[in-house]
Amino acid sequence: MGMIRTDLALEAHELAGSAPGVESEETLREGWPLTTVRVTTAQGAKAIGKPEGVYHTLDLAALAKREEKAFPRAVEALRSILAPLLPEKGAPVLVVGLGNRAITPDAIGPRAADRTLVTRHLVTLAPSQFGSFRPVAALAAGVLGNTGMESAELVRAVADKVKPAAVIAIDALAARKVERLCATVQVCDTGISPGSGVGNHRFALDRESLGIPVLAVGVPTVVDGATLCADLLEEAGSPVDPQTIPGAALMVTPRDIDQRVEDMAKVIAYGVTLALQPELTLTDLEALLE
Repeated sequence: MGMIRTDLALEAHELAGSAPGVESEETLREGWPLTTVRVTTAQGAKAIGKPEGVYHTLDLAALAKREEKAFPRAVEALRSILAPLLPEKGAPVLVVGLGNRAITPDAIGPRAADRTLVTRHLVTLAPSQFGSFRPVAALAAGVLGNTGMESAELVRAVADKVKPAAVIAIDALAARKVERLCATVQVCDTGISPGSGVGNHRFALDRESLGIPVLAVGVPTVVDGATLCADLLEEAGSPVDPQTIPGAALMVTPRDIDQRVEDMAKVIAYGVTLALQPELTLTDLEALLE
């Protein structure tokens, strides 16, 4: 079926089926299901429409049920995925929240950046007290319509100034399946294209454009209306091309999107911070940030 829209490598792999150069592995991380898709060849990248690299998809569906210790387990799972991808200890990192904070489904990046522990100024101004911390700066890049600048242009300018060893870009994504909305986190080492989740592709943030590694952390918050309809019709035995469905420009998001975005932004901010600052605990973060 053509033009099914998804930013998740897991779903792209499901759509493409078995493809040379694409490997998939299912494990558990802190009790949460984790699917890792590795795209190892150019042929595999073409087959699923994703660049070569590693894509981790963490299933946090039970988080919304407020199960006991769900939040600390989710934070620890995300930390354990991110930590091995980071540059050496002490190397500076820039955390970038992409998206429009005025539109709730697109606000997860800015909200996560707001809650990330920033330390670059502390390490510089008071090295005797904070010298053991990794220098971390954070930026909520805004959107072209508000700033007149592409996110990638702004991030590149800031990166040229602060000279990080890596960038962590956080953004909202689009999924194919409703059950994955605000219930999964994708972590990859291939960078990100701001706006791709709603079909509004901008300049990519990746190693090629910035000259440094770019880790992307994304949460699907919307489903393309045509994609949703096409999937429902396919399940009913009436497959149809999404391009022929009226209202193809509509995006669908959960009714309780406000709370879900807030919850996921907090998980991401805490997971990212603990990966960057391994000497801290969740209790320490709650005391510092809440």
